[in-house]
Amino acid sequence: MTFGRRCLLFVTALVAVLSVAACGSPAATTITPPKPANPELIMASTTSTGDSGLMSALIPVFEQKTGYKIKPIYVGTGAAMTMGERGEADVLLVHAPASEVKFMENGHGTVRKLVMHNDYIIVGPASDPAGIKGMASAKDAMKKLAEGKGIFVTRGDNSGTNQLELTLWKAVSINATGQKWYQSTGQGMGATLTVTSEKGAYTITDRATYLATKQNLSLEVLVQNDPILLNIYHVIQVNPQKSTKINADGAKAFADFMVSPEAQGMIKTFGVDKYGQPLFFPDAGKTEASLGSV
Repeated sequence: MTFGRRCLLFVTALVAVLSVAACGSPAATTITPPKPANPELIMASTTSTGDSGLMSALIPVFEQKTGYKIKPIYVGTGAAMTMGERGEADVLLVHAPASEVKFMENGHGTVRKLVMHNDYIIVGPASDPAGIKGMASAKDAMKKLAEGKGIFVTRGDNSGTNQLELTLWKAVSINATGQKWYQSTGQGMGATLTVTSEKGAYTITDRATYLATKQNLSLEVLVQNDPILLNIYHVIQVNPQKSTKINADGAKAFADFMVSPEAQGMIKTFGVDKYGQPLFFPDAGKTEASLGSV
């Protein structure tokens, strides 16, 4: 074999080795997640996770990483849990801890994980005819609102927000139902805030939805930072025994994703660039007691 031929073979072999090495390097590898046997996943969640835009940021990342396709249904927490009880949803992302505990005790869910929190606030018109602005106690504020010096708009839909509101009325021994100053929308938080603004009224809202829609509202934050207004979210895997259609594997994948470092990191920064503050605070691995839950 001639010297030139030997050189040509050496160079060819070297190129082949380098090509294989390059193909095996992390920079050249594109990882495609295996397609799940059942890729369709129904997630029922409170309207706040949809209205705030949080799930619009998280869902595409989850889908790309896992190959699942999520069908999100945004309703009040009560309606979301009813869907779980009927086997009409695979996984829930909700914010009514007391009702969630009953849901689990009744065997409707298999796994429940703490995901994040923010808080509730009482908002109303700048004129504040009820005079509640700056009050430290949400209960005391509700007492003043019951004097009827302004309209209070309730969601009236058994959502997590509505359940918190009813808890506050009960705590101050007030039955607002049927009162002229107490009006119900039966709608989600975004729509309820719009109605409240149009009426120059008061309502209770989660802070995330308020901040996300604030520019279109004539409402100010009047009462905040009372520990009783803590708003905690959990992800719940629906019991597959509720229906043969329950996608248990997909529900687990979503629950695991929501408490993963990647999702928790996204939750931590979501909203900062647009609102100057995060809309939610990540809590994976914590307990409700550590958050100051009362």
